[in-house]
Amino acid sequence: MSGNLSSSAKKVQETLKGFGVSLEVAELPDSTRTSSEAAAAIGCRVEQIAKSLVFRAKESNFPVLVIASGINRVDEKKLKALIGEPVGKADAEYVRENTGFAIGGVPPVGHKKKIKTYIDEDLFQYETIWAAAGTPHAVFRLNPNELLKITGGMPVSIKK
Repeated sequence: MSGNLSSSAKKVQETLKGFGVSLEVAELPDSTRTSSEAAAAIGCRVEQIAKSLVFRAKESNFPVLVIASGINRVDEKKLKALIGEPVGKADAEYVRENTGFAIGGVPPVGHKKKIKTYIDEDLFQYETIWAAAGTPHAVFRLNPNELLKITGGMPVSIKK
């Protein structure tokens, strides 16, 4: 399947193989840029979308990745308490510089730099979740424990 993927989606597929998990990246004709678009394109609930949101630590300038349930908004005060400094949303240039991917297609793995990762605990109530795979049309299906394994992320209560 990965032979037909775009270069960014192939990069994610290769990264996934490196974890020893059998997860398949698929590129869809419809946009998966937003959680609601992704859910409609896949045919799942918005809550099952594991959206990757990049924040910028305001003092250290380090990137922080939050993988949140598609319907949840991230509470930046909770994130500040977790990392010990204020955060702000990262702009498109910062996201690409630190992950190698554009907003709307940022996967939970395969980034240019190692990024501290937090996983919304609400995702663990679903048997199947879907994550972006490098482009606004690419996704892959997994379960929350696989997400934990491949990201090394920390499950947290992060929603507003």
